[in-house]
Amino acid sequence: SIAILLYLVRKFKTPDHWYPSDLQKRARVDEYLSWQHVNIRGKGSKLFLTKVLLPLLTGQPLPPEKLEGVTEELNIVLKQFEEKFLQDKPFIAGSEISLADLVALVELMQPVGAGYDLFEERPKLAEWRGRVEEAVGKQLFQEAHEGILNAKNL
Repeated sequence: SIAILLYLVRKFKTPDHWYPSDLQKRARVDEYLSWQHVNIRGKGSKLFLTKVLLPLLTGQPLPPEKLEGVTEELNIVLKQFEEKFLQDKPFIAGSEISLADLVALVELMQPVGAGYDLFEERPKLAEWRGRVEEAVGKQLFQEAHEGILNAKNL
């Protein structure tokens, strides 16, 4: 949860870029962390549930029109994310990675794990993903997402 991440940042005095002491940068991180719950998390999780878990539980595929609606909801918030949060910056809070970037990419991996490559036709989003992966380490990133990326094989 966001609360535990903020607790860990404070307790272990992590490098400043994760949760910047600069008030404007911190405000950008806080703004994203408050926005993402019902937007990126909400719509990404809904697509994952609709495309992977519900068919697994019911034994029935979902009607294509239902899946299209859920996908469109996610596409709307992805556009907002690119326009309002990424803009033309390398990361959400500016030139360095922060908790906002980490939380955002983790949430976006759920739809990817459901087989929806949301980075494919979004070069800005794909480039940002590459920067986040590079910042945390590609191997660590892959290890952390191994389970979700294999969920569509259930």
